[in-house]
Order: sequence, then structure tokens, then C-alpha cells
Amino acid sequence: MNTLRTAMLLAALTAIFMGAGFLIGGTTGAVIAFGLAAAMNLFSYWNADKLVLRMSNAREVDARSAPEFYGMVRDLAARADLPMPKVYIADNLQPNAFATGRNPDNAAVCATTGLLQTLNRDEIAAVMAHELAHVKNRDTLIMTITATIAGAVSMLANFAFFFGGASRNNNPLGLIGVLVAAIVAPLAALLVQMAISRTREYAADRGGAEISGDPAALASALRRISQGVRLVRNDAAERNPATAPLFIINPLSGERMDNLFSTHPATENRIKALMAMRAEMGGAPAVSSVAVPQVGRSRPSSGPWG
Repeated sequence: MNTLRTAMLLAALTAIFMGAGFLIGGTTGAVIAFGLAAAMNLFSYWNADKLVLRMSNAREVDARSAPEFYGMVRDLAARADLPMPKVYIADNLQPNAFATGRNPDNAAVCATTGLLQTLNRDEIAAVMAHELAHVKNRDTLIMTITATIAGAVSMLANFAFFFGGASRNNNPLGLIGVLVAAIVAPLAALLVQMAISRTREYAADRGGAEISGDPAALASALRRISQGVRLVRNDAAERNPATAPLFIINPLSGERMDNLFSTHPATENRIKALMAMRAEMGGAPAVSSVAVPQVGRSRPSSGPWG
């Protein structure tokens, strides 16, 4: 049922893209938009993960360049019965993390330097377990393709202002059509992104807590990341806002303006769900089995953390 629902939402995004093309260029515009959407879906399947990592200024690390962080992900992946993903660190002071890739065999997880500097080891492990839960649930392909198409919808809407005048002869709605494409299409794409992203975050929170064995650590991490997002701007995400649903917490500064249009559930609601899960588990964390002993709360941006 979840797969069918997601397929319907992706079809809706494609329809929005085609609709924007029709409003800008009539039937010809819709046909061109459909061709572009098909090409982007194919491109996204094979390359969107690399594109997202490049947009985020992420660099791949290994057991030699970041032994503790890489080892932590390796232990968590084994605990989740997943293939070892590629591991990246993004040079960004905002604490955050995301996962991408078309399937578990071709997945990548990424943490920002801000996250590695701000959180303690249990919290970092819980965050990376959340990202591995996205991989296990096969959310990464869906969310990455969604980000690509939604970004293209916004780009097409921006083109309406520049090329709308030239296309009005083929546009049955004229200037009104251009304005609708420029204003309504991006909003509709955002609503579809929200529908895809919000429910998947709750599932990944629960899955991540099961992998790490410590719901309280993930709850604490979510609270601290949310605070950090409000204080530190993520320029890479601001330049590419369609990537926001990929992150564990919405990285955009506009999130705090109106939770109604956030691509993520309210952080406090996620924390409540995790604490309820902790109560179900008897309140005993099991993260120590992932070899991440409790230490201080800050980390340097070099050495084992990359």
C-alpha cells in the first residue's frame, strides 16, 4: 500500500510538471515537460545521489580518513543487516545528516561537520541509524527523485517569468497561465513532497531507534539538531531547497516561519513518539553494542571524525 501511495505521489509530481509546461507553452509545453520529466526520472535513478552529494559539498571518507565515524556506520549497517554504504562528510557548520542512493547496494550516508562537532557519540550513532533506516525502507530513491522533480518544477516556474511572454501565443490562458505556473506549481510540488516525506520520517525514526537500540539518544539528537538549524544557515540547502526532505531535520531557515509548510513533522512530535518507544522498550538503551561509548559532547572536525 505504501509503494502504491508513493507511486501515485510521484505521478502527481510528474503531472504538476506537465501542467506547468501546459500553462507556460500550451500543448507543446506539456509535451516538452513530459519528455523532460521522463528524462529526469531516468537520470535521477542513476545519478541523483551523486548530484545531491555534490550540491552538499560532501567528500567521501573511509576507515583511514575517518576511522571512528566510518567504523560506527559499519557497525550500524551490520546491525541493520545492510550492505556497507558509502560514507560522506559535508563541510557545513549546521548539524544535519541525510541518506541517498537508488537501493541498499548503492546507498550513501552523509553527516555534516557541524553534526560531528555538536553531538555526542550516542547521538551521532542514533542519527546515522535513522539514515540507515531510510536506506532499509528504500526511501532514498523515492525522496531523491522527488527532490529532483520538485526542483525542476520550481525551475520551470521561474522560467515562466522570463519566457512566458514569448509563449503566450501558444498559451490558452495567457498571462494568467504563466502566473499560475509560477506561483501555484511550486506550492503544489511542495505539498506532494510533504506528503512523501513526513510519514517516512516517523518510520525512519522508529527504524533508527530499533537499529541503535536507543530511542532517547535519537530524541536528544533531534532536539539539538533542531536548535542548531535555527542558529546556523545551510547555504548549500538554501541554494537547492528541493533537497530539504532528504535531511533528518529541515535545513532551511524558513522552516521556523510556518510549520504548516514544513517538509518534516514537528520535531516535538517526533521526540514524543521516540520517548513513548523508549518506554515500550523499558527505558534501557542498547547502543553500547554498536561500540560507541559515551564521551564528551563535542568533537573536532579533524582526526577520526574526518
